[in-house]
Amino acid sequence: MTTPPHPPPDTHPPDTHPPETHPPDAHPSPDPDAPPDPDAPPGPPARPVAARRRNTAPPREDVLGAAMSMIAERGLDKLTMAALGREVGMSSGHLLYYFHSKDELLLRTLEWSEGRLGVERARLLTRTGTVRERLAAYVDLYVPDGHRDPHWTLWLEVWNRSQNADDDARERQAAIEGAWHRDLVALLAEGVSKGEFRAVDPDRFAARLRALLDGFSIHVAIGLRGTDRAQILAHVREFLDESLG
Repeated sequence: MTTPPHPPPDTHPPDTHPPETHPPDAHPSPDPDAPPDPDAPPGPPARPVAARRRNTAPPREDVLGAAMSMIAERGLDKLTMAALGREVGMSSGHLLYYFHSKDELLLRTLEWSEGRLGVERARLLTRTGTVRERLAAYVDLYVPDGHRDPHWTLWLEVWNRSQNADDDARERQAAIEGAWHRDLVALLAEGVSKGEFRAVDPDRFAARLRALLDGFSIHVAIGLRGTDRAQILAHVREFLDESLG
C-alpha cells in the first residue's frame, strides 16, 4: 500500500485578528453582495429557522381542543373550517388536508372528547365506595350539564350526520358507544355479585338504562321546556332504586 502525498504547507501568513464569534443561537445575515456558494444545493435559499417554525402546523390534539372550545363558547354553527383555521393559525385548505371533510373533523373531535371522558370515567369507577355510589357517578358523568352542553351538542350532530356515514365512521361511532356500555355492564355485574343489586342480566339492563339516559339527556341538551338536569337525575335514581332494589 502506498502512502498518499502530504498536502503542501499553507503559505498564507497567520491571521493576526481574533476569529469572529457569534452567540450559540445567532444566525448572521448573509452578505447580499457575496458570490454564490458553489457547494450550496440547487434551489431557492433555505428559509430562516424562525420562519419555518411559524409555519409549523399545531399538533392535531391542539386543533381538536380548539374545535371543542369553539363549540362550547360559540355554538356548533360557528365552527367552520375557516373560523377554526383562524383560531389555530392554519388555512382552511390545510385543515382539509388533515381532516378531509367537516364530518371527519367533527368525528375526530368527538373521539378526542370521549377519550378525555373515558379517563375520567375510569377514575370514577375504580375509586373506593359502594357499587351504587359508583353507578351514581357514572350517571352523573353521562347526563349533560345543561342546555347546549358542548359534548352532547357535538354527539347529536355526529349522529345526525351518520345517516350518510361510511362503514369506517359507523364502526368508530359504535366503538364510542361500546366503551360506555362495557363499563356499565361491568359495574352492574359487580353490584349483582356483591349482593348490592337485584339479580338482573347486566348486559340487558345496561342496554335499557342507557336508552333511558340517552332519551333524558337529549331533552336536557336541546333545552326541552320542563326538563332540567336535576329532574333527570331524580328520575334515574328512582328508576334504579325500583329496578335494582
